[in-house]
Amino acid sequence: MTELWLMFSAAFLAATLLPGGSEVLLVAMLNDDSSIWLSLVIVASIGNTLGAITSYYLGTLGRFARSPEAMAKGEYRRSLGMIHKYGYWALLLSWTPVIGDLLCLLAGWMKLPLVKSSLMILIGKSIRYLLVAALALHWL
Repeated sequence: MTELWLMFSAAFLAATLLPGGSEVLLVAMLNDDSSIWLSLVIVASIGNTLGAITSYYLGTLGRFARSPEAMAKGEYRRSLGMIHKYGYWALLLSWTPVIGDLLCLLAGWMKLPLVKSSLMILIGKSIRYLLVAALALHWL
């Protein structure tokens, strides 16, 4: 049970704007006990999704601090363009390093629908953890 809490916590923190390597922890835990792979993947996916939703909510708060004009000209321009073009579907890429956190933040800033956004985030992050687990189990 301790392993699952540790995995959840690492995945949650890695999905916020804090740096973290939950994939490395997942591989290490699979190396230690591969029989709990599915539980680890589920817990990591849920924790990482909840962390991304935290970033989403931070984005809703940031709407009061930044004007749309400032966001369009700043460092967020590329990610903002993806959100404008693809809407909540862009959140399938929420698992990607650097840009994924930004996409979640901007989704909240642009007030994309929470349920649809959360579903896309969950799908993207679950696929990532499944692939990491599959590769780790194959090579262990």
